[in-house]
Amino acid sequence: MSSSRQDPPSVVHRQDYAAPAFLIDNVDLCFDLDPAKTRVLNKMRLRRNPAQPAQALRLDGEELQLARVLLNGAGCSFKIEGCQLVLENLPTDDDPFELEIFSTCAPEKNTHLMGLYVSQGTFFTQCEAEGFRRITYFLDRPDVMASFSVTLRADPAQYPVLLSNGNLVEQGTLPDGRHFARWVDPHKKPCYLFALVAGQLVAREQRITARNGSEHLLQIYVRPGDMDKTEHAMASLIASVAWDEARFGLALDLERFMIVATSDFNMGAMENKGLNIFNAKYVLANSSTATDADFAHIESVVGHEYFHNWSGNRVTCRDWFQLSLKEGLTVFRDQEFSMDLCADASARAVKRIEDVRVLRTAQFPEDAGPMAHPVRPDSYAEINNFYTVTVYEKGAEVVRMMQTLVGRAGFAAGMKRYFERHDGSAVTCDDFAQAMADANPHSDLERLLPQFMRWYSQAGTPRLHARGEYDAAARSYTLTFSQSCAPTPGSAPKEPFVIPLTLGLLDADGRELPLQLAHESCATVGSRTLVLTEASQRLTFVNIDAQPLPSLLRGFSAPVLLDFDYSDEQLLGLLACDSDPFNRWEAAQRLTLRRALHAVLASGAPTREPLDAACLHALRAVLRHPELDAAFKELVLTLPSENYLAEQLDVVDPPRIHAVREAMRTQLAQALHDDWVWAYENHKDSGAYRPDPRSSGRRALAGLALGMLCLAASENDPSTLRPGQAQDRPSSGQAVWPGKALQRFKDAGNMTDRFNALSALVRSGQPLAQDALARFHALFKHDALVLDKWFAVQAGAPERTGQVLPVVRQLMAHPDFNLKNPNRARSLIFSYCNANPAAFHRSDAAGYVFWSERVLEIDGFNPQLAARLARALDRWKKLAEPYRSAAREAISRVAAKTDLSKDVREVVTRALTD
Repeated sequence: MSSSRQDPPSVVHRQDYAAPAFLIDNVDLCFDLDPAKTRVLNKMRLRRNPAQPAQALRLDGEELQLARVLLNGAGCSFKIEGCQLVLENLPTDDDPFELEIFSTCAPEKNTHLMGLYVSQGTFFTQCEAEGFRRITYFLDRPDVMASFSVTLRADPAQYPVLLSNGNLVEQGTLPDGRHFARWVDPHKKPCYLFALVAGQLVAREQRITARNGSEHLLQIYVRPGDMDKTEHAMASLIASVAWDEARFGLALDLERFMIVATSDFNMGAMENKGLNIFNAKYVLANSSTATDADFAHIESVVGHEYFHNWSGNRVTCRDWFQLSLKEGLTVFRDQEFSMDLCADASARAVKRIEDVRVLRTAQFPEDAGPMAHPVRPDSYAEINNFYTVTVYEKGAEVVRMMQTLVGRAGFAAGMKRYFERHDGSAVTCDDFAQAMADANPHSDLERLLPQFMRWYSQAGTPRLHARGEYDAAARSYTLTFSQSCAPTPGSAPKEPFVIPLTLGLLDADGRELPLQLAHESCATVGSRTLVLTEASQRLTFVNIDAQPLPSLLRGFSAPVLLDFDYSDEQLLGLLACDSDPFNRWEAAQRLTLRRALHAVLASGAPTREPLDAACLHALRAVLRHPELDAAFKELVLTLPSENYLAEQLDVVDPPRIHAVREAMRTQLAQALHDDWVWAYENHKDSGAYRPDPRSSGRRALAGLALGMLCLAASENDPSTLRPGQAQDRPSSGQAVWPGKALQRFKDAGNMTDRFNALSALVRSGQPLAQDALARFHALFKHDALVLDKWFAVQAGAPERTGQVLPVVRQLMAHPDFNLKNPNRARSLIFSYCNANPAAFHRSDAAGYVFWSERVLEIDGFNPQLAARLARALDRWKKLAEPYRSAAREAISRVAAKTDLSKDVREVVTRALTD
């Protein structure tokens, strides 16, 4: 049973929350697994919630065929209202009662990939947020926590492995030849954490002994043939278990912990209690098939899902508005995990910069767009649309600010208080913050908690304006700060945030100055964190002998936009001397961003040399610096993305932005040619493959250098010139690099080097790219995850002559393309629409037509995936003409379809709302 797509979506409001009218103590599920018709017997022990008035029991269910309902073993009256099974004549006292529901579902027809579905002959489940109602009728809400026991019955030849949550207590053969397995979860959980898997799988196993002496079995299940790609995932899982117990005293609480990989999955992974189900791309890796970035993502995602065992499972959300309670906290935990695994401070800084780059390129635009919402949203039509970078990444930054305000030890004490107070409960973001404050009396967080909670309730990115004034006579330096936050859809005027500001002052030689505020009796050397709480504040530092250079927002201590009118000379000074790696990187970003914006906004055709000599000299100095880490150099020498450049403009012309950025890349490639040769030759060999930060950094810098050298060569090759582009005089030695890149591609001993060489050829438009692409496909045509890279690199190729969209359409007809596989759809369609703005935003609107066709097509079978794609035009109102009008027309075309899913309907309606 399901509601019609033509029904207007109802909006759920946080303020309307009410505790459940009924509680479920125990659930006993029995599955007779069949792809066409799975039979589900659901036996529940329920009772009325004495805190709520008497009312009917309403159980959620979608796409189910109901066969039987028994109350205390006897037939009973019931009715179906929309997507709910309603029972009214229930016992009126508080005593428990038994409810038995028998229903069927069709997993092989479930293309939504929510609930119970089949992927390549194996059964999987995905129940968060509201997928359990597609399995059986239930109180499908996170604040109903029950004890689950599960029996799975299936054909042993087709489904030899039968898995569910908790501990395996019984297994055997049935009289009809099928086999069964019974699982019991010792911990109560909400139904969104339920999971089952059944299929032909093999497992890597590892037994471990925890610090407390308990023994556990870790298992990673994959399809036969993939076992050799599970070593890194297992190592990451072992490291996660050890880290959580060492850092926070949180031990594994089950006899076994399982991870299962699937090729068809809408998300990255799911933290089902004891039985995590993963997108295969976050499990499978070896040096031949996975890049350094893949290895890093696996480490992070394995950690993230394991850490949910406590922050999300043992303590979960009261309602879905509290989603960041588990996701923001757990993203912070996985970030800290990855940084703690780094061997040195430089690697930690690189990880921090990478995290901030994601926040600023993905979350800041969301804060400024039609889907802007607080970390704790106030309303939604479809909760799946709010699994966002705001809830996850910005939520993690809010948690990080808590740690900044109470210190590392204080944060650990707050975590201890939180789990002691709320273990086994469904709670709110306020409960977490209160526990953190209570564990740290007299801290800034405890003192400012009501104001700090505005980070959860107010949408938008705060803008922090700062200016400095030096008083030579008084030997003082005053920083004046004012904060503001732009309006967001449906929001009231914003009140001031609590902003932890970490800063330092440098002298003319780049040395740290002692910091002493006017009211203090002594100075401290190095960074200090001060807390801003007012709309406007002044900080005066004394005993300053000369004009200092301020280093503000060190380590990106708060998720804000910082406005400080740095001169070029000051930015060059920070890039050369600042002890804070983040601000050193940020200085390079500001220098190149300033020049890019100047070229974009200038009249006439974009200049071919946007970078001045001082900027090039500074970047060369970083590249040649004998002490800086290779990974850090690669970050500094990578220009701001086209999407990030677009967010700095009021009116966006994507092709012009692309032209300017390509001109900057070309200039950087040519002006630093000999330096790129040095970088490549000195970093191309990193020894036996290891995905550690140092080795990965060397490969990253070598890859960037090879890309630059191929780009420099392309500018002197007539076959790669854009229409109207003049040919430069060939530089000595440049023409050999495309051939060297192809040879590197052929000889590479690992996927990172191979894919870097392929990308260098594709991104520079080299004719040899076609040979490399053909070879790549021939080598890896039987590896789905590697083929995703092959599709993505072509969809993301720089636009030169309008060639990208025809290639994308052609690739959609390729035998290896499957639109119904989320990974494959993301690799091609999303790479084009979301990550290649110059190719997507075409003056003939063909990119928008393609987008609307794909949104409507995908919405027909997977609304969640379609809604993600629909957000590619969130920022259409910033576009220059003719793109703006054409984009609106495309969105309106999607919105006009009467039977849109509520997922897509919410996105396009909000996009069109003025």
